[in-house]
Amino acid sequence: MMTTPEAVAFVKEFKPRFLEGLSSLQVASIIAAATMRRFRARSVITHEGYPADDLFLMISGRARGFCMTREGKKIPVFWFPPGEVLGGAAFLSKPAKYLVSTEAINKSTALVWDRTTIRFLSIQYPRLIENALLVAYDYFVVYRALHIAATCHTARQRLAQVLGNLASGMGQRVAGGVELDVRNEELANEANVTIFTASRILNEWQSKGILAKTRGKVLLRSPDVLMSSEA
Repeated sequence: MMTTPEAVAFVKEFKPRFLEGLSSLQVASIIAAATMRRFRARSVITHEGYPADDLFLMISGRARGFCMTREGKKIPVFWFPPGEVLGGAAFLSKPAKYLVSTEAINKSTALVWDRTTIRFLSIQYPRLIENALLVAYDYFVVYRALHIAATCHTARQRLAQVLGNLASGMGQRVAGGVELDVRNEELANEANVTIFTASRILNEWQSKGILAKTRGKVLLRSPDVLMSSEA
């Protein structure tokens, strides 16, 4: 379990919206009610269609939400870096199911509250409900932006936006830029372009020195340049 100083340090570093507006003592009490779970890379955290029995707060590593098509194709939906919560349906008074599956991108750790515990805490600390609504609002904002991009933006603009969003949400600062654990196929799915188009544009940006590609990773050398224009 996290100690009180560790809990306070975590909140100061990642500023999770889920714990906004709560005192250090309240945060410590909420975290004390959680269990800590570790996940291996590529292991599944939640399963689409299964009962939403747990709420997760990522504290290390990265996770990705996805849906499966009838043809067995994996469609990325959301990304969860440290400080983000997943499984918010556990808050609901009526039992619900997870809308997406979630998998750990790399070795990850999360704090987990079962449904009974998190609902009790939400009564004890009503700010948790308000924060959960803010998180849900953030998801709607993302959906709105993606919907507008799909109908109004070029393939190049959509791919640049996806990379920019990933850099700010799940990117890891390394020597030379921001590193993303993402494959061409995943970028193509999120940008609503073909893999061929995504690969062609990424190769163009690589030749300009904006990014560097390796297997399963993209290093953004100039995120600002990428987002300030169509590159």
